[in-house]
Amino acid sequence: MQPFRICSLNAEQGMGVASLSVIYASIIVSAMFLPPIMIKNLGCKWTIVVSMACYVSYSVGNLYPGWYTLMPTSVILGIGGSTLWSAKCTYLTISGNAQAAKEGKKGSDIINQYFGIFFFMFQSAGVWGNLMSSLIFGQDTAVADIPEEQLLTCGAADCGLSVNSTSGSGSSTKPPQRLVFTLVGCYIGVGVLAMIIVAVFLDNIDREQASQFRGNREPFLQTSLSTFRLLKDWRMVTLIPLTMYSGFEQSFLSGEYTKNYVTCALGIHFVGFVMMCSGAVDSLCSIIFGRLSRYTGRPALLSFAAVTNISCIIALLYWRPNPDQLGVFFAFSALWGMADAVWQTQINALYGVLFSKDKEAAFANYRMWESLGFVIAFAYSTFICLEHKLYIMLAVLLLAMVTYPVVEFYEHRHPTPPGVEGGYLNQTKDEDVKTDSKEVICQTEM
Repeated sequence: MQPFRICSLNAEQGMGVASLSVIYASIIVSAMFLPPIMIKNLGCKWTIVVSMACYVSYSVGNLYPGWYTLMPTSVILGIGGSTLWSAKCTYLTISGNAQAAKEGKKGSDIINQYFGIFFFMFQSAGVWGNLMSSLIFGQDTAVADIPEEQLLTCGAADCGLSVNSTSGSGSSTKPPQRLVFTLVGCYIGVGVLAMIIVAVFLDNIDREQASQFRGNREPFLQTSLSTFRLLKDWRMVTLIPLTMYSGFEQSFLSGEYTKNYVTCALGIHFVGFVMMCSGAVDSLCSIIFGRLSRYTGRPALLSFAAVTNISCIIALLYWRPNPDQLGVFFAFSALWGMADAVWQTQINALYGVLFSKDKEAAFANYRMWESLGFVIAFAYSTFICLEHKLYIMLAVLLLAMVTYPVVEFYEHRHPTPPGVEGGYLNQTKDEDVKTDSKEVICQTEM
C-alpha cells in the first residue's frame, strides 16, 4: 500500500504514475529469474530481510523526490517486491506442510490457515498506514469544497479522464512538505524496525536446504529459468487469468476508485479513511476465510468473491457518487476488501498446494502475472474511459471463473501430494512427526 500512497504525493509531471509503472515492470522482469536463485542461496529468512531493505530504499528516495531518486529506487523496490513475496509464500507453504505432517492434517487446510493469518496482519497494515497518513495530513487545513460541476464528472457516467484536470481546484492539493517528511520518516522507521524483528526472531526453517544448494552448485541457468520451466505445467498456464485478475482488482480499488469516486466527490482527505475501511474488512475476512476454507473448500469462497466483485462492478457502472451518500463510499470499499481477502488467501494457498515441490518458481510466477495485471491497468488508466475499464475487469474475471474450475476439478480427482521439506522435518522428528501421505492430502473439497 505504501507505493500507492506515495504515488499520490508525486503527481507532478506524471512522476507518481511513472514510478508505479517502473516498480511493477521491475517486478515482472526480476520475477522471471531472481526469486528461485535468492531463496535457494540465502533461504527464505534472509531473502525476506534483504527484500525489505529494498522497500526502505524507496522510502528514502521519497525524502527528496525527483526523477533521479524515484526511478532508481523504484527499480530496487520492484526487485525486492518479487523476491519478498516469493520468499514469504514459500516460507508459509513450508511451515504449513510441516505443521500438517506433525498434526496429521490436510496440508491445504493448514496452508490456508497460515495464509489467512498472514493476510490478517498484512491487510491490517493498510489500516494503520492509512490512519497514520490521515492523521498527519489532517493537520493541513487547506481543504477546498467540491464544486457542483466537478461532481458531474465523477464515477463511470462520465468518461473519468477529466477528473485529473478538474480535481486541481484544491481537492487533491499536495500537502505541505513538512508533513510529507513526517510521513516518509515514519515509513522508514517502521521498515527498519521490521527488518530488525525478522532478522532476530524469524526461524530460519530452510537453512539446511540453502546450505545444501550452495554446496551442490546447481548451474546458474538451470535455477534462473525454473520460473519459465514451470509454465510447461498446464495448471500454471490455466491459472494465469485468475492471477492477473488479482492485479486488476487491487489496482482498481487503490487507483480508479479512490480517484474517480472518492477524491472526485469527497476530496483527497477522505481517501485514507475509505482505504482504512477496506483494509480493516480485508484483514478480518482474511483470517476468517483462512479458517473457513477447510469447511467450505476453495471453490465456494472464490465463487463468493467473484459474485461480490461482479455485483460491485455493475453497481459502479450506474452509481453517480455524491457527498450526501457518504456511507455508500465505505460500503463499496468494504465489499471490495471482503472479496480481496478471498483472492489473496485462496489464490496464494492454491499455488502452495499445487506446486509444493516448486514453491520458489511457482510464487515467482504468481508475482509476475499479478504484477502484469497491475501494469496493464496502469498502462491504459489515462487513455480509456472508466466505463471501459470496468468492462475489461469484468471480462478478465469471467474468463478466470471459466479457467480456474478446470484446475480445481483436476485437483479434486488427482490430489497433489504434499511437498514437505526434508530438512525441516528432520528438525521435528523428536516431536513424533507423522508423514504418512494418506493422512496429509493437499486438496480441498469441491
